[in-house]
Parts: sequence; C-alpha cells; structure tokens
Amino acid sequence: MFCGQVKEFLLQRGVKFTERIVPQDEDAMKALEKMGVMTTPVTVIDGEIIIGFDRAKLEKLLRD
Repeated sequence: MFCGQVKEFLLQRGVKFTERIVPQDEDAMKALEKMGVMTTPVTVIDGEIIIGFDRAKLEKLLRD
C-alpha cells in the first residue's frame, strides 16, 4: 500500500527512481539489512533514509 503511494508521489513530481522488488531481489534485501531496515518502502535521497510514505520528509528533501 505505502509502496504504491511513494511510487505515485515520485511519478507525479517527475522524480527519477529505481524500483527494487525486495522479495525478488537478494541484493535489495542485503542493502536493507545493511541500513538496519526490515520494512518497505524505503526511499533514499542524498543518503537520507525515509521509511514508509512520509510526504513531508519527501517534499523537504526533494526541495533542498
């Protein structure tokens, strides 16, 4: 549910992104483990990790 919201948010703003399907991508799972995150969606903008659909944080990071 939240994955779709993040994806739609980014698409509406014309933000390029790479979508990774964690259950099907072992490297993506390892990347999450390395970040200490075990849930999705995870968005990384300039090294800043956003867990879930945090509209305010996404807007702030995309504005800066």
